[in-house]
Amino acid sequence: MEATDAATTAPTQDDSPKRAKREPRDWSRALRKVKVVPATLTLLLLISAGVATWLFFERYQPNRRTDPSVARAVVTAASEGTVALLSYSPESLDKDFATAKAHLSGDFLSYYNQFTEQIVAPAAKQKSLKTTAHVVGTAVSELHPDSAVVLVYVNQTTTSKDKPDPAMSASSVLVSMTRVNGAWLITKFDPV
Repeated sequence: MEATDAATTAPTQDDSPKRAKREPRDWSRALRKVKVVPATLTLLLLISAGVATWLFFERYQPNRRTDPSVARAVVTAASEGTVALLSYSPESLDKDFATAKAHLSGDFLSYYNQFTEQIVAPAAKQKSLKTTAHVVGTAVSELHPDSAVVLVYVNQTTTSKDKPDPAMSASSVLVSMTRVNGAWLITKFDPV
């Protein structure tokens, strides 16, 4: 029995050194894990800080570079341009269209030329259409140093040969503006 006890105890004594050898490995693995977690968190923090910095300078800061006088100029240009676009009379079509074109730029100017020549002018002359627009409210939707979007609320009065009594209509329009040679011009005109 003693031999059996000795045999049983011998492997146990052999296991002890193996355990001692395994313990440093376990500690080194644990230390590596402990080092990886802060490094990963630091990396994620740096990425988050980079994204926040980019958003600040790309999205927020341009809005701060425009002073209140720019907002007033944009609103005035959008209001005057909207009234010019939506107001015309058969007696003064050429003058009215020229006034409107002075407020336009880009592809929208080309579209307006075609639209007024092919649709508005013939209808205005044939039916004696007269429209007068009044801006009743505005709100700046986007404002950047060289572009802006303004929401314009408009009341429009229309008379014609067939309907001499004024017909009132209310609408709202998103007016996209671009600064061209120091002047704010309409580049897009989207009814909402």
